[in-house]
Amino acid sequence: MKRGVTIEEVLEGSPAHRAGLRDGDVLLEVNGHRVEDLLDYLYWAEPPLRLLLRRGRRVFKAELPGEGEPGLRLRHFKVRRCRNHCIFCFVHQLPRGLRPHLYVKDEDYRMSFLYGNYITMTDLSEKDKERIVRLGLSPLYISVHSTERALRNRLLGNPRAPDIMGELQWLREHRLRAHTQIVLCPGYNDRQHLERTLEDLYRFYPYVASIAVVPVGLTAHRRGTVPLRPLSVQDARDALRRIQAFQRRWLRRHGEPIVYAADELYIKAGRPLPPLRHYGELPQVENGVGMVALFQHQAQRLRITRAKTRCRFLLFTGASFYPFLKGFVERLKGAGYRVSLVGVQNRFFGPTVTVAGLLTGRDILRSLAEHARGHDILLVPQNALREAGEPCFLDDVHIRELQEALGLKALAVEPSPEAVLEAMKAC
Repeated sequence: MKRGVTIEEVLEGSPAHRAGLRDGDVLLEVNGHRVEDLLDYLYWAEPPLRLLLRRGRRVFKAELPGEGEPGLRLRHFKVRRCRNHCIFCFVHQLPRGLRPHLYVKDEDYRMSFLYGNYITMTDLSEKDKERIVRLGLSPLYISVHSTERALRNRLLGNPRAPDIMGELQWLREHRLRAHTQIVLCPGYNDRQHLERTLEDLYRFYPYVASIAVVPVGLTAHRRGTVPLRPLSVQDARDALRRIQAFQRRWLRRHGEPIVYAADELYIKAGRPLPPLRHYGELPQVENGVGMVALFQHQAQRLRITRAKTRCRFLLFTGASFYPFLKGFVERLKGAGYRVSLVGVQNRFFGPTVTVAGLLTGRDILRSLAEHARGHDILLVPQNALREAGEPCFLDDVHIRELQEALGLKALAVEPSPEAVLEAMKAC
């Protein structure tokens, strides 16, 4: 493997800039440790920094003080692609013509450690494992789905996938923790199969630190040959009943439920969601586990003073979160804020996809067109936009196009009660 990582940008006026570093220099070592990729730098970069670099054929050293950010932006590593063919893979359910990065399936332990991306542990080499242990990369985020090898391999579409029990045993032997998930597919890994998986995963507690059970997501564009259906109300209720039985047992034994049902399971089943304290440190909130409880808790604690602005605001969200955001909007109205909320139906991916993060610009525009009149500002949830680069939706509709089409000023805000209120107060 080629040694070193290229420096893509040195911020002007930063310690790195003052030390003479330039864009394009190659970082070879940090504090005496070889740098293979960005992960090594993040792991070993304890200030003050002693760097070994290459510029062309010249190798030189540089030292950066311990105060402030060094001012380096390193080239990101090339993400490893997933070679599984999961029967529920969301990427395989996308239509053509979307942004290229949406079609990338990653199976990269570095992405798992750094960003909480889920991996299946089906493509780890011995060198990868040695590095995970050496750097102490914990926790990792692992997609289990089932602990029955034949069933799991069928779900993964990979008959050669290793036994996940052996991989979890390896994590335990090296005292590495994992947060795990089960994508629940009715007729496959539910009911008694779900119970067996939960029992098996519990054997690795506390190294299996949490288990999330999330319902399979199916779009209108799925063309798989393997039959698969979304969870019904009865499926969701059955799954919750089984999950809650394990939660009660493990709460008595350990003081924490260990297994958590995704918010969508409660919503689908028509059951009340647990309070925020149920979710502990929210280990899987990015997986839709405890997100509603966190929002409601933040909203209840937020002090809303009388509105001073006369601006008229328009908000939107997906169908699943609409009832919960509506309660907060009613509080805002009670404090004198002029605000309306619209629930957007996902026509692009289909009615079973109900989260705001998967709404397209065209669906948003279609739903808001008749509501825009009489409003001044549109508040756009940040999670509906791409994470980096231009503020566009999944279908590449720019936030500016939405603004022009609706005749409203559009502002992107974090989907939290405080962020929404602060955006309104600033207008």
